[in-house]
Amino acid sequence: MTTEAREGRAAPQRVWTILPLLEWAEAYLREHGFEESRLNAELLLAHALGLPRLGLYLQFDRPLTAGELDLFRKLILRRMTHEPVQYILGETEFMGLTLEVTPAVLIPRPETEELVEEAVIWLKRSGRQEGSILEIGSGSGNIALALGKFLPGARVTSLEISADALALARRNSARHGLRNVEFIPGDVFALEFEGRFFDALISNPPYVGADEFELLAPEVRDFEPRFATTDGEDGFRFIRRIIGLARRVLRPGGGMFMEIGYGQAPLAEAIARESGLTEVGVRKDFAGIGRILSGVRPS
Repeated sequence: MTTEAREGRAAPQRVWTILPLLEWAEAYLREHGFEESRLNAELLLAHALGLPRLGLYLQFDRPLTAGELDLFRKLILRRMTHEPVQYILGETEFMGLTLEVTPAVLIPRPETEELVEEAVIWLKRSGRQEGSILEIGSGSGNIALALGKFLPGARVTSLEISADALALARRNSARHGLRNVEFIPGDVFALEFEGRFFDALISNPPYVGADEFELLAPEVRDFEPRFATTDGEDGFRFIRRIIGLARRVLRPGGGMFMEIGYGQAPLAEAIARESGLTEVGVRKDFAGIGRILSGVRPS
């Protein structure tokens, strides 16, 4: 029997400090099959303590209060359900922009940064960096806002069918004060831009087929918006529509840039060529997957 028990006193509670708690959380997440377990633990603990990630290591021997421990425990439990860290934190980074994210929108991904980079490089090389750009599918506003940031002379119009996503994109726009970006409601399948033409069309559409959707990681399948992930068909419904739209809304010599999925490159390229676009090609992403379809409306 312990001294505390013999004397009728409660055993003292363990005092957790930052570094041992980080190591425990990392091991716990790793044992349950989570990738990037250390990064997850750092982000969640930093959020619970109101610190930047670097701040954890500047105060690694700081003891946590009971309230801080309870909040961190709740965050870990949420992650254990496979809820994405970005939704738990309520924000993420995209090309140097801090953006609010909620389950109303897709979480911005690194491969989409490559989509933006490709469009920006092309617009500058073609002398259209101060032209007009149409984006299909605003989501969090990440693509449109990044374009507005890196092309301050351009005018970016971004179309979004979801009212919740549109409101979120507008909040992110106000947060960064980018006045050259406009978010408007609309359906790409009922789109009419009579008399309006653009120098570039860019989109990260829903390109996951219905069958493939069921095989996605639970973080995506169970938490991210289904309507923004899958077209409910073969994965090409939006791809076909946007390629067809490019011939109608692009100025002669204007460029189209679209993110596509694994294995879609051959058919996507064929559709683009059949539509009459020229200079059709697919750029591989950092993982070697054909990811960015591009083409030009003939002059």
